[in-house]
Amino acid sequence: MPPSPTGPSDADAFLAVCSHTHLFPGARCRIQALPDPPAFAANPLPVELLLRFCDDVVTAAELQTEGPTGPLLAVPAYTTAAGTPIGSRTWSIRELAQRGDEVEVTIGGRAAA
Repeated sequence: MPPSPTGPSDADAFLAVCSHTHLFPGARCRIQALPDPPAFAANPLPVELLLRFCDDVVTAAELQTEGPTGPLLAVPAYTTAAGTPIGSRTWSIRELAQRGDEVEVTIGGRAAA
């Protein structure tokens, strides 16, 4: 994937393709190129992600799994292609499910600070 003018490029991160321009409860992203999707969906490990939204904006994110409340997705502030600023947020993960050779992440609600 070539570097994006709207976000970082990181060889150690997994690409996660999101179906909207921003995250919200119920939004979904599909993590690609994981070495073992079934094992990751069943027992996720912390990983760095590059979220690519449907407007082709790319931003770094981190899937965190160490907390007592279950997996979280930490996303720094970014700006959509239309120029809308989105503040940094941490989201709970409602579900991680294997979908073919990808893992689909379903966003829960905003995590408590």
